[in-house]
Amino acid sequence: MARVLIAGCGYVGEAAANTFRERGWEVEGWTATVESVAKLSQRPYSVRAVDVTDHDAMSKPSGEFDVVVHCVSSRGGDEEQYRRLYFTGARNLLRTFPLATLLFTSSTSVYPQTDGSVVDETSPAEPRHEKGKILRETENLVLAAGGIIARLGGIHGPRRSFFLSRFLESGTPPEGNDRLINQVHRDDIVSALLLLAERRAESRGEIFNVVGDRPIKAKKAYEWLSSRLNKPGAVSPTATWERDRGELGRSGGAAHPKRGNSNKHVSNRKLRALGWEPRYPTFESAMSENILPSFDF
Repeated sequence: MARVLIAGCGYVGEAAANTFRERGWEVEGWTATVESVAKLSQRPYSVRAVDVTDHDAMSKPSGEFDVVVHCVSSRGGDEEQYRRLYFTGARNLLRTFPLATLLFTSSTSVYPQTDGSVVDETSPAEPRHEKGKILRETENLVLAAGGIIARLGGIHGPRRSFFLSRFLESGTPPEGNDRLINQVHRDDIVSALLLLAERRAESRGEIFNVVGDRPIKAKKAYEWLSSRLNKPGAVSPTATWERDRGELGRSGGAAHPKRGNSNKHVSNRKLRALGWEPRYPTFESAMSENILPSFDF
């Protein structure tokens, strides 16, 4: 039986651990705190509190793994926190599990394009912001060790949506900020990670964009929500456009507008060619079929 370590059992990681287990993998999950371990205590797999930034904490692993998924969350941390969690964390995992394939969840925010062009894995990824540069350093470290990079778009899913939360809060997108937003549903991220793990022999040393089939403009998303919910929203003149890791944050959250705005159409063609088929390929399908019902709409 193949073994997988999910380093970071948060919003994406817990769902990934559940799915890997259902597909017959032997799963171990790591999380940052004993409180999180307690919350996951009823899961049918082992969960441990391990700090990926502390190599000594990994000194007694439970055995070897075929795949290690590095999907810890920064929870809006600063540049130092990014470096510790992502670069140092990846380095520690590579040292501790040299025989495993490391699968790192990076971000499409490393693409700095602002002209609305289509970008794929061969496009320049030279971010101007420090956090993006740290992600690229981590990607290079993982690729050099034969690992796999999954560049995630902005994450949305059950009980989590930047657009919906912002719509209900402010009602209108900021003026003059009608850029393309690339998102991906949590469950589609999980199916991508599972596919890459299963196809690791041919995916090592490769980068894959994990996004829906087409991006959406902020204005169109708000118009769609307004029509679907028959609600104009609560207009706030002080509404701001904020963003975090990923198009709209690794967890759909918000902070750090100083990183600036990109504007591009991220292609998922390479991952689709490997056999990936997103269940929620568009903003509209994700909202209609899963996200809005999870919010009781």
